[in-house]
Amino acid sequence: HNTRVLVISDIHANFDALKAVLDDAGEVDETWCLGDLVGYGPDPNECIQSISEQPNLKCILGNHDAAALGKISLSSFNNDAGLSVKWLAPNLSKISMDFLVSLPEKLVIGNVTLAHGSPINPIWEYLLDTSSAKGSFKNLQTDLCFVGHTHVPLAFFQSSDSEVQGILLKEDLTLQITGKAILNPGSVGQPRDNDIRASYAIYQPEQNIWQTYRVQYDIEAVQSRINTSGLPSFNA
Repeated sequence: HNTRVLVISDIHANFDALKAVLDDAGEVDETWCLGDLVGYGPDPNECIQSISEQPNLKCILGNHDAAALGKISLSSFNNDAGLSVKWLAPNLSKISMDFLVSLPEKLVIGNVTLAHGSPINPIWEYLLDTSSAKGSFKNLQTDLCFVGHTHVPLAFFQSSDSEVQGILLKEDLTLQITGKAILNPGSVGQPRDNDIRASYAIYQPEQNIWQTYRVQYDIEAVQSRINTSGLPSFNA
């Protein structure tokens, strides 16, 4: 049996996008969630409940999740992001809060490190270029690291002479991972790579294969919920 691991990140309280991803992914053996379940979107409790029910779940804390728990000061967020974190306080259920409280900042599973931002700074660092990726490879105790936070599906590879290369991941590309790599599944709820479809990845550890997928969802339904929820209209 080839293990299929669903890798998702940055759901951002977008339940339509999450449902579309879970349907599209089909049957998986494990789900690894790289944080930012909340923030920006209108459905934090539905998203947390749905993720918490996934079989063999591994889930870590993102910066918006940490801010919802009061672990990060709002001054570190831009205005709209800060307002959507404030909106969470009266809108998150106790069950949702308890779930977020239980999440670690970093996890190591076999030869994979899970971190929202980077292995050095799990909550905040953005890995968008080879120079920031270089620093992460230096501090990486495992061959692989799966990150989110940038909302862009990306891969960084380190060759044996410590050169680092980065590539944007398109949906028709099946990656055969060799050596050390940092991989990003993109964002479920708010992609930022000029493709509006929800983004996720399937990782097959036995073959060391990573595949990025994209799926359509009802964006207008989410926009209308944001606009009636009291969240900043920019979020829509």
